[in-house]
Amino acid sequence: MIADSLKAAETAKEEMAQIKADNDYMMQEARIERDKMLKEAVETANKIKEEAKSETSTIANKMIAEAKLSIESEKKSALSEVKNLVATLSLDIAEKLLREKLADDQSQKDLINKFLKEVKVN
Repeated sequence: MIADSLKAAETAKEEMAQIKADNDYMMQEARIERDKMLKEAVETANKIKEEAKSETSTIANKMIAEAKLSIESEKKSALSEVKNLVATLSLDIAEKLLREKLADDQSQKDLINKFLKEVKVN
C-alpha cells in the first residue's frame, strides 16, 4: 500500500513533469507564432507605407505636370493677348498718322504720285 502510494506519487510527479514540458513547448510555439505574426504585421505596415509614399509621389508629380501645363497655357494666352493689343494699337496709331498726314487734298495727291512713281520704277 505504501509502495503503491509512492508509485502513484512518482507517476504523478512524472505526469506533472510531462505536463510542464508540454506547457513549456506550447508556450515556446506560441511565442514563435506571435513573433511571426508581429513580423508579418510590420512587413505589411511597411509595404502599405511604401505604397502610400509611391502613390503620393505619383499624385504630386501629376499635379505638378498639370500645373506646368496650365501655366504654359496661361502664358501663351497672355502673350497672344499682348500681341493682339500691340497690333490693334499699331493699327490705331498708323490710322491716326495717315489721317493727319493726308488731312488735305495736296497731301493725298503727293502720296498717290509717290506710289505711282514707285510702281513704275519696279
